[in-house]
Amino acid sequence: MSTTTSEPGSKATADATLQEQARRHLWMHFTRMGEYGDEHEIPIIVRGEGCYVYDEHGKRYLDGLASLFCTQLGHGRADLVQAGAEQAKELGYFSSWSYTHPRAIELATRVAELAPGDLNRVFFTNSGSEAVEAALKLARQYHRVMGHPHKHKIIARQIAYHGTTFGALTATGVTDYRAPFEPLLSGVSHVPNTNMYRFPADHDPLELAEAVAERIEFEGPDTVAAVIMEPVQNAGGCLLPPEGYFERIREICDEYDVLLISDEVICSWGRLGTYFGSQAIGYQPDIITTAKGITSAYAPMGAMIASDRVAEPFMHGSNTFLHGSTWGGHPVVAAIALANLDAFENEHVLDHVAANAAAFRGMLDSLRDLPIVGDVRGMGYFYAIELVRDKETKETFSHEEAETLLRGYLSGEMFSRGLICRSDDRGDPVVQLSPPLIAGPEQFAEIEAVLRPVLEEAGRRMRLA
Repeated sequence: MSTTTSEPGSKATADATLQEQARRHLWMHFTRMGEYGDEHEIPIIVRGEGCYVYDEHGKRYLDGLASLFCTQLGHGRADLVQAGAEQAKELGYFSSWSYTHPRAIELATRVAELAPGDLNRVFFTNSGSEAVEAALKLARQYHRVMGHPHKHKIIARQIAYHGTTFGALTATGVTDYRAPFEPLLSGVSHVPNTNMYRFPADHDPLELAEAVAERIEFEGPDTVAAVIMEPVQNAGGCLLPPEGYFERIREICDEYDVLLISDEVICSWGRLGTYFGSQAIGYQPDIITTAKGITSAYAPMGAMIASDRVAEPFMHGSNTFLHGSTWGGHPVVAAIALANLDAFENEHVLDHVAANAAAFRGMLDSLRDLPIVGDVRGMGYFYAIELVRDKETKETFSHEEAETLLRGYLSGEMFSRGLICRSDDRGDPVVQLSPPLIAGPEQFAEIEAVLRPVLEEAGRRMRLA
């Protein structure tokens, strides 16, 4: 193994060493590593405070994406770290395989109390992808235990992102993410998503729900195990369901004995203004998958939350859900999650989101006068701005134009001006904003102060009228 070394010296030398070591040894996730070199530094974030983070050069950035939809309480929360440290002194680790410990029990109870309906059984994982993996496996095994071994197929939505493990990736509806790893698992099909901005005005929006019933009929109702959907779909740009959509999806799932999995890895823990996104939209799932904000990202954790009905066959006799992981329900992480939920309650975080969500939406709506802004959509503290070539016709950009627009200008320019957000083209081009839940009018004004001039310049560069 070769490595880069350097003599102790100035901070500039230390920074340069970090850059060299990162380029030589670190493999970042979903990152074009070839873009970084002497002319383009790897962004190295070294500390955070509240809604802001600081890079190795001391420059401050507004974290307009809550890092990755997950730092709900912001950065620098010593109380969450202390909770983990105190737990580590008492019990640093013990397995959840045939044993348990107080923090996992307390956290499972707390989550069950907050979850909608009879979702009372909590299975801890390490990430959102693993939560989705667990849910897909449970759906298959549940039907097998119930005497329906052929019910194994999954229905998901186009462009939806559900994770990167093989089962979760199979459910993911983003072609570019799937193609390098095909063939994937069998038995997953995709139906249209709820991009209402591009849905024909002369059609009934509930046709999108009926497409699920049609797909179940096509696959054969005795072969379909579950439908998996996000309350507000992330990929594609915060796609909201039309009125009545999830009510009809629930009816369809009941009619065909199909489980409804609500993938709330992003949409839970206050992101939509409620503890769980299905509560904000108003539907009752059979299973919820969650992660990210459950610890405000101070430690990795996810969970699958199952209804009493789905869990019941595994709670007696010799039936066992044959799935698990070494770190699921880790005591240190569970202690941090409990401290996170204490802070949610004591600091009235959901009330803060409710009081400020309209102002956040209003700020983003004020950008609609720009030629490049076609749509603004989302809810709570979770929004996307869709970028278009022509507002009247809703004409989008070509793949090459989107590459130039997003990666050639927007992403770098917003970052250079001190705003971290997401420029995304896993559908039509969008800019996504999802700040920490502690953000307020001051941060909204800062976001606008960057977005407006950058989007104005983007429109000029793309030669819009």
